[in-house]
Amino acid sequence: MNLQITVSLLTLAGGDLVGFRISGHSGFAESGSDIVCASISSAAYLVANTITDVIRVAAEVDVDESTGAMLLRVFQKDAVACRDILQGFKLHMLGLEEQFPKNIIVNNTEV
Repeated sequence: MNLQITVSLLTLAGGDLVGFRISGHSGFAESGSDIVCASISSAAYLVANTITDVIRVAAEVDVDESTGAMLLRVFQKDAVACRDILQGFKLHMLGLEEQFPKNIIVNNTEV
């Protein structure tokens, strides 16, 4: 079974990062002990909480508990305020992709 988590980094035509979409299952280990899934989920929730509760930017956040899918998107006007935290998330996801290439794929999606 070839399972993979897909992390789509949402970018504007000018290159600004405005969010991410996460879907799939890593298949690294059983549910509850999957370090790849836990790493991605933890980072995603950290970013979502920092953007909405610390920086206080109104963002679209949608989590599907049944599938584990998550979407976070900020408005273009808030891209600069969220740039550093989203860039940090991107670097973290690319590092995980390098470490676990069979379990996570990171791509850019223009929105």
